[in-house]
Amino acid sequence: MLDAICEKRGWFVISREIQPDHIHLFLSIPPAVAAANAVKILKGTTARKLFARFPALKKRLRGGHVWSPSYYVGTAGNVSAETIQRYIERTEHIRGRR
Repeated sequence: MLDAICEKRGWFVISREIQPDHIHLFLSIPPAVAAANAVKILKGTTARKLFARFPALKKRLRGGHVWSPSYYVGTAGNVSAETIQRYIERTEHIRGRR
């Protein structure tokens, strides 16, 4: 679902790690797209699609929300893209959460 949303908008998914309680996404988005807007689009679209496919899900979720309102965004300005990709793909930082 995330790949389809990004592809439709011309955003490139460089790397991803999906866990039960969080997601790491390394995306390439155009500079004209604010990171906050990209997060809003990804969270909103995935929530709407999940609720459309699984209507009972909304009642089972705390407060009826798929996503937490918080998120972290960083840029690759000070480190290389390869460093970020290695971080996302390594398992040591998430081993306790699996």
